[in-house]
Amino acid sequence: MDLGLKGRVALVCASSKGLGKACAFSLAREGVVLTLVARGQAVLEATAEEIRQATGVAVTTVACDITTEAGRRAALEGCPTPDILITNAGGPPPGSFRDWSREDWIAALDANMLGPIALIRATVDGMQMRGFGRIVNITSGAVKAPIDSLGLSNGARSGLTGFVAGLARKTIAHNVTINNLLPGPFETDRLLATAAGAAKQTGQSLEEVLARRRTANPAGRFGKASEFGDACAYLCSAQAGYITGQNWLLDGGAYPGTF
Repeated sequence: MDLGLKGRVALVCASSKGLGKACAFSLAREGVVLTLVARGQAVLEATAEEIRQATGVAVTTVACDITTEAGRRAALEGCPTPDILITNAGGPPPGSFRDWSREDWIAALDANMLGPIALIRATVDGMQMRGFGRIVNITSGAVKAPIDSLGLSNGARSGLTGFVAGLARKTIAHNVTINNLLPGPFETDRLLATAAGAAKQTGQSLEEVLARRRTANPAGRFGKASEFGDACAYLCSAQAGYITGQNWLLDGGAYPGTF
């Protein structure tokens, strides 16, 4: 299917690796011109060159911390009028709410709620004026099924979800959609890091922890980053103009609810 995106311009946050990189690749295959954002310059440039070589699209990079005002300003200077915005940032660390300070909460909100809202605010009016816009927020399956140890993430990402639910109904009349992608367990560096932490705590091997987690998922496996990227590309497509304010859960069936 031709997604009708050739020549569109996308700003993709936290896109040097993991799910952000997968989204960038899927968009590039559709002919989307990319601006990639991440903190690490070397890895970011390597990803950009990999995408250029694989797809032939133009890719620029902005090395910055998207969770800060200065970082968002730099990203928007590099890509001031995106047709597509993919917000993404690493999740806050796990722990107990009894140990979290106000500063911990503010950092989580800046990364996973207030930062995305600031980027939406900076870009959505231009999208509406031009008559096309696709905003996709990479959040977490924990929005649907909270994880006790990830309370900082649960709270911040749920706040973003509530905000999007209201705004998305106002922008769609201008062909600007806003949706959230909720990943469950995908084979990423973050999943391996959390599994390594669990292995250390339990005394099991890393492979034992990973095997147990794969078996626990109804799909019997972890998700592939490319599957996530292609779902993102579809939400950005011309064909997806009637989808807004939705929370697409990609978790292999792990969430047991009906709704």
